[in-house]
Amino acid sequence: MEYSKVIQSRRSIRKFKQKKVDIETIKEIVNDAREAPSWKNSQTSRYYICYSLSFIQKIREALGEVNRHKINDETVLIVCSFVANKAGFNKEGKADNEAGNGWGYYDNGLSTMILQLSAKDRGLDTLVMGIRDENRIREVLSVNDDEIITSVIAVGYRDINPSQPLRKELNEIIKIV
Repeated sequence: MEYSKVIQSRRSIRKFKQKKVDIETIKEIVNDAREAPSWKNSQTSRYYICYSLSFIQKIREALGEVNRHKINDETVLIVCSFVANKAGFNKEGKADNEAGNGWGYYDNGLSTMILQLSAKDRGLDTLVMGIRDENRIREVLSVNDDEIITSVIAVGYRDINPSQPLRKELNEIIKIV
């Protein structure tokens, strides 16, 4: 798919078909996400792929009430995290600037955006969910203590075609100096 079409057609999908995505396709999507830039090439993003029904159900129960009901048994869930205190920090473990772990969040956001665009390019859709029980997810997936969980991304085949939400006008978001 043409890049601009991938960007323009990506939507947050809140209803997926009961159709499983092939695990090799999921691996390709995450492999694309690895190409994202990161602070000093730290590559701190981590992905936990919930593919089996038992893990999908466990993670679904850790989601907020609203999102929990948007995920079916065939939707793949990807828990996204990053290793803390690496991106934005020097070798002595001190923050390089005021953003500190903000750089880890930033890098993870870049990586997960590539993941979403890669999914869209392959005919899949996504829903990024931030309301979740972090402790429960950490326990279910044995997420390392040095990682910060940022989101859960549902990946599947859309069962609805939502219209594009309104976007701010360009002159509202830029300042040319």
